Amino acid sequence: MSAKKEFGDFQTPLPLAKEIVTLVDGLIGVPARVVEPTAGLGSFLEAAESAWGVHAKYEGYEINASYVEKANGHLEARGIRVKEQDFFSADWKLIFNAEKSAEVLVLGNLPWVTNADLGSLGSKNLPAKTNFQGLGGFDAKTGKSNFDIAEWMLIRLIETLPTRGSLAVLCKTMTARKVLRHFWKMDQGREDASLFLIDAKTHFAVSVDACLFFLRGKATCDLTATVFSSLDTSKRKSDFGLVDGHLVSDVADYKKLRDLDGGSPYAWRSGLKHDASEVMELTPSNGNFVNGYGELVAIEERFLFPLLKSSDLGNGRCFARKKVLVTQKSTGEDTKQIRLLAPRTWGYLEAHSAKLDGRKSSIYLNRPRFSIFGIGDYSFALWKVAISGLYGNYRFLVVPPDSGKPVLLDDTCYSIACGGKEEATLIAELLNSEICQRFVKSLVFADSKRPITVDVLRRISLVAIAKRLGRLPELVRLGENPHPSPTGQPNQMQLVMEEPAKSRASRVTG
Repeated sequence: MSAKKEFGDFQTPLPLAKEIVTLVDGLIGVPARVVEPTAGLGSFLEAAESAWGVHAKYEGYEINASYVEKANGHLEARGIRVKEQDFFSADWKLIFNAEKSAEVLVLGNLPWVTNADLGSLGSKNLPAKTNFQGLGGFDAKTGKSNFDIAEWMLIRLIETLPTRGSLAVLCKTMTARKVLRHFWKMDQGREDASLFLIDAKTHFAVSVDACLFFLRGKATCDLTATVFSSLDTSKRKSDFGLVDGHLVSDVADYKKLRDLDGGSPYAWRSGLKHDASEVMELTPSNGNFVNGYGELVAIEERFLFPLLKSSDLGNGRCFARKKVLVTQKSTGEDTKQIRLLAPRTWGYLEAHSAKLDGRKSSIYLNRPRFSIFGIGDYSFALWKVAISGLYGNYRFLVVPPDSGKPVLLDDTCYSIACGGKEEATLIAELLNSEICQRFVKSLVFADSKRPITVDVLRRISLVAIAKRLGRLPELVRLGENPHPSPTGQPNQMQLVMEEPAKSRASRVTG
């Protein structure tokens, strides 16, 4: 196993470490003690001693014995010694409080690796298994329980950091936000919480959004943090924080647009999930289809539907280049009917049963064979408004039918089922309006793996946006349309208009 992979090993270049120490010196002055919990080759200790000399004491801890030896080889001349220590078994509270009256600075660079990465590598360099994020069972099953090891480590460090202490640690920006949210949810803010962005590509040759995460140990009721565009306190970019229990990326802009945070009568849905793109997604080719294995596939059209993926929506494309095999109309529906209605399709599924029956996610357990998820009446609406969850342009597209068939989306996309072209066009125009785009940007973090989520979308009040833009009568008119949608259900605004006034008011205002 590669040590670099196992330990999330990105050694900090000495010039960067020195730049960070200079920044920290301007923030807190000279600390009495400097503790580096994952010292590696000791760049931060060397940079700190070069700046503060005998005015501070220096301690380093490192699990990798080879690094300990190399670090001590050049640090002992400076009076510094790194100890071999497993982070997860160390008593950090005892270490930080060894000299109770001394200001301690926790300085360093934590591993850039997730618990899932380490688990797949068979590593034992993991914390004890605890549900520290407090996630529910389905979130755990679908991957939300995966976290950066640095997240766990930072929480432990901050929990044990003395009131007079400070922390300055390199990590992913997403990790820093998650850690702050963890404490903010418990009303345990920390003074001077800040993220100073760095260029990880330049310093570490990796394409990831990273920062120097700084805060003081003293608790505060302030649940915000400042983002700086570089390691320069004059380059203030924005403030993010917890407002009304929700994390927002731009507190100032969000507060200006707070009235748009009211929820929507329209149900946002994620797309189709099958975890077998090589089998289930087909590309048209000379009257037949080709699957992800390059095999020519000749099956009935009955269970095939046009498919748009995140890359299509993210690049403004509404032309379906692929088709997807849809084995169910709703979650849990029996799939055996396919054998009778489309025997060639059933034969194709059986021919690839090793892949389909071997899907690892537990959501497929005890379900009909060849099951899919993210499917329902809404999937078959002829008109939709959709957006990719993965792209940072936040543009909403009208998705029309394709040759009379509804277009389906993959599970990294989200959509609203609409009753027709007029409804879809109006909703897309409201969502793409300048005011809505500003509101969305105040909520989301562009560096997230999935900036747009169903939780974000559900917060957008189309009613409030329509009011601001003077288009509420148009939206109301759709609600008065007596015709059902192509799915056989009343359109969404019609359902809202039929609700009792009190219920409707609470639904619109969230």
